[in-house]
Amino acid sequence: MNRSEALDATFTALADPTRRAILARLSEGEASVTELTKPFSLSQPAISRHLRVLERAGLITRGRRAQLRPRRLEVAPLKDAVDWLERYRRFWEESFQRLDGLLQELKEKDDAGKK
Repeated sequence: MNRSEALDATFTALADPTRRAILARLSEGEASVTELTKPFSLSQPAISRHLRVLERAGLITRGRRAQLRPRRLEVAPLKDAVDWLERYRRFWEESFQRLDGLLQELKEKDDAGKK
């Protein structure tokens, strides 16, 4: 999967509130499908479909502990998304700083014109 496809998969996975809640739970530690199903009013197959989306995006992995297959959070795709968003945050921050400078300049001209 190339970088663009990986970002698409990450943002698609993050677009759903149930999947974000699953990631929040997994940030506390690994959990089985049964444990992940408990807080939701969804069936286990529905949660499993959400887990498949998260796995395809690389946001979670499936471990192996005896007969259990606990899921755990993988942070690398989240870091890639944050890095991508950071470029735009810097762009907007610089734009707002320029706007602040322009507004200050206009205010100073207006104040000078009133004297």
